[in-house]
Amino acid sequence: MNDNEKTPIEEKVKISSKLWLCSADCLCATLNGLLTGGGMTYFYTEFLGLNSKLAGTVWIIFAIWNAFNDPLFGYLSDRTKSKLGRRIPYIRYGSAIYALIFIVTWVKWPLGTSQGALFFQMLATLFLFDTLYTAIATSLYVMPYTMAVSNKARSNIFLWKIFFSLISLGVPLVLFPLIKPQSGEDATRFQLIMTAIGAAAFLIIFISTFFYKEKVETEKEETENIFKATIACFKNRSFVVFEVLSFSVIFIQTILMQGVIYYFDEFTMPMPVAYGSLILGGVTGVLLWAKKAGPWGIKKCLFIMCVSFAIGAGCMSVFGRNNVVAAVGFFTAGICFAGGMYLVPLMNGDVIDYDESVTGVRREGMYAGVNSLITKPAISFANAVFLPIAEAFGYDESLAKGAQSVMAEHGILVAWMAIPALLLIICAVSLKFYPLSGQKWEQTKRELERRHHKEGD
Repeated sequence: MNDNEKTPIEEKVKISSKLWLCSADCLCATLNGLLTGGGMTYFYTEFLGLNSKLAGTVWIIFAIWNAFNDPLFGYLSDRTKSKLGRRIPYIRYGSAIYALIFIVTWVKWPLGTSQGALFFQMLATLFLFDTLYTAIATSLYVMPYTMAVSNKARSNIFLWKIFFSLISLGVPLVLFPLIKPQSGEDATRFQLIMTAIGAAAFLIIFISTFFYKEKVETEKEETENIFKATIACFKNRSFVVFEVLSFSVIFIQTILMQGVIYYFDEFTMPMPVAYGSLILGGVTGVLLWAKKAGPWGIKKCLFIMCVSFAIGAGCMSVFGRNNVVAAVGFFTAGICFAGGMYLVPLMNGDVIDYDESVTGVRREGMYAGVNSLITKPAISFANAVFLPIAEAFGYDESLAKGAQSVMAEHGILVAWMAIPALLLIICAVSLKFYPLSGQKWEQTKRELERRHHKEGD
């Protein structure tokens, strides 16, 4: 065995490719965060007047649709054949429709003002928007795994994605509370801003597809149908543990973005201090995880991430009226966001690599689709449970900003932070059953990288 066979040659991904891929992913996620991260629920219930229980029903029905939508697109994208590759056609040609649906979400359709009309508009918009989001986001999600085959090159892409993801997380958190229309107000300014964001997203996502491509065709032809492919994913024990974390991270990100809209209406925490703490936690997390993911391993880093934020979220759910406690809560949330954006995708790459090492088949798209099957309901549940929990403590949607009772304010904190704390504890326990760590796994990774490099030569 020569030296080249012992040590894989690390790949180089062009800066322009990373820049455009991360920009497209950022704008795609920004639109989704603005719409599904509490913005749609707020707009349809608080501004248009849709009953909160009907809005919750929309999200539950939508979760059922995702049981078919996401694995289907993952399955199809693995088998798409075109001169552009398997993923780029969905990104390039879906971007215009995706942006258009986002824009018309914030415009009252000429269906009347009844509860039934509002219910139908919200449901139809959500279905159309998410169908395009799934096609585009699934393709963007798996691109790093096909642009590079080594963990070092992939990690570099994910580090870029973290900083761009701060934008996609920050825009919904900061912008929506500032521009959201109150009931009875003129929504023109709000709608123009949303239109501008949608148009910008289309241009960047579309143009980005000319700057990156799938370099290595790692997937092999399969004869199994979509049902067998889905079952094969769940037979992978590491994937099941991964899904516990993936579901929890998406649920937490969604409910935190939704809860912050209500938090700043009722509490005295200065927004600059809160978001400053969040950004500081995010930067700390990026530096920590990038430095320690190698020596500590993904599994240990994830455990520390889950425990630290579980403590922060638990304290905030009880003592969140105290600004010092709230600042700590925002700080630990930033650390968790950074871990969710960096560590969880690396964990997913290991899960996919393990499946290939056992079966000889590469299923990036299928794993992404089944992952969405699990995480999209997390978005629905987060949107569906927040208001009912808050209302159980006396929250009244009809009251003006800052007029809620002390008990209702406590309900906002519980709805916002208690469930994330519980989910993070479950995640920490589940990592005990995650098998992809240690020297044996590292040896398997090296062997797989050598195989990929030989196939790419």
